[in-house]
Amino acid sequence: MPDSGNLPIGKTKYQHLADYITGLINDDHLQIGDQLPSLKKLQEQLKMSKETLLKGLNELVEKGIIESVYRKGYFVRKKHIEHSFRIFLLLDKMNILREQFYRNLFNQIAGNADIDIYFHHHNYQVFEKLIRENLGNYTHYVIATFFKEDVAPVLNMIPEKKRIIIDLNQPGLTGNYSCVYQDYGHDIYHSLHKLKNELNKYKKLILVAHPEATHAKLVIDGFLHYCNELSFPYMIQPEIDENTFKKGNAYITFSRYDTDDVMLIKLARKKKLKLGKDIGLISYNDTDVKEILEDGITVISTDFEAMGKTVAQIITENKTIVKRNPTKVILRNSL
Repeated sequence: MPDSGNLPIGKTKYQHLADYITGLINDDHLQIGDQLPSLKKLQEQLKMSKETLLKGLNELVEKGIIESVYRKGYFVRKKHIEHSFRIFLLLDKMNILREQFYRNLFNQIAGNADIDIYFHHHNYQVFEKLIRENLGNYTHYVIATFFKEDVAPVLNMIPEKKRIIIDLNQPGLTGNYSCVYQDYGHDIYHSLHKLKNELNKYKKLILVAHPEATHAKLVIDGFLHYCNELSFPYMIQPEIDENTFKKGNAYITFSRYDTDDVMLIKLARKKKLKLGKDIGLISYNDTDVKEILEDGITVISTDFEAMGKTVAQIITENKTIVKRNPTKVILRNSL
């Protein structure tokens, strides 16, 4: 194996090690599948501390050039660093909204990053297993949570500068990490104020809030703030109730699969009530279907495209950002 030679000025020692190993791979002194020299041999050859060596090796692991095999050592995984960043993206599920986020993240960072997508489906054991198994394998970790369990101890295992939390401002996290979140209470309160003139033609405002939804309490707090401030008659229900469904009600729904919207529209048709005149509907999160359904459903929707752009900025510009993601109100015929 060639001598490392004099290390050039301008880089940290562990970056020199990464360059050195990459050079051995590119010059075919090391092939894919070959084991790297032991830490002891690298210490003797390069005159570096064990801590510095581990930093350099970890950088190569993060970029996918080498992999660490427990109790065996480091092995060559691929020859070239195609991209500067390697991103672990862990989502709760994939739907049209998550797709908007992913598409904009990908478009903003295309050519500079590899993105591996995983899903936890709100299963804490799956969530913990995926994170533990991938610690140290990526340059950045972009994660959506939404759990009843406390996931902060698991998330805090990820180095703070590599940790990017999206959608929910997860409590209990430590360090100087990034977070691009929806502020559910703030968003519904200010969105209802924007719709105040349209709401005035209704007698009662009903929030359909499923208690199992992680963010339900936050939405309820903002809803109550608005109703109490304006002395607007209100009701909170876990589901659409035909017994209380009557002319003059305006509903706010945020069910995961828009089932409440479907139920409400069916009831309006059954009772011959016109949406936007006799019954009002505000739905969470915009989709192409809501734009045309019943001549258009009014929505309160976070800007997932903006969220993707902000996460890309955090990664490519090496920034730490904690910010509320913008929310838009789109007024359509259902109100």
